[in-house]
Amino acid sequence: MLVETKQMVPITRLQKELTQTVRELSDSGQAVYILKNNNMEAVLLSYDEYEYLKNIEEVFELFEIKNIIEKRLENYDSRNNVSWESIKE
Repeated sequence: MLVETKQMVPITRLQKELTQTVRELSDSGQAVYILKNNNMEAVLLSYDEYEYLKNIEEVFELFEIKNIIEKRLENYDSRNNVSWESIKE
C-alpha cells in the first residue's frame, strides 16, 4: 500500500499536535498514519470513514453466512431429519 509521506506522523509529533491533526483530518477526510520507531503503528480515520468500513465488514460477514448456508443446503436431505419428539426422548 502506498502512503503519501505528508500523511505519516510520528507518534511524538502527534502527541504535541493532536488537536491540529484531528482538525486537519476532519477537513480533508484523509487518514493519518501514525509511526512508532519508523514503523506504521496505527491509522487515524474520520468517523465517517470508520463507520463506512464497519458497514462493509458487516456486509462481508453476511455474504460469508450466506455462502455457509448455501454450502450446507447443497447436501441437505430432508429424509434425514430427526423429529423433535425423538430428540427429547
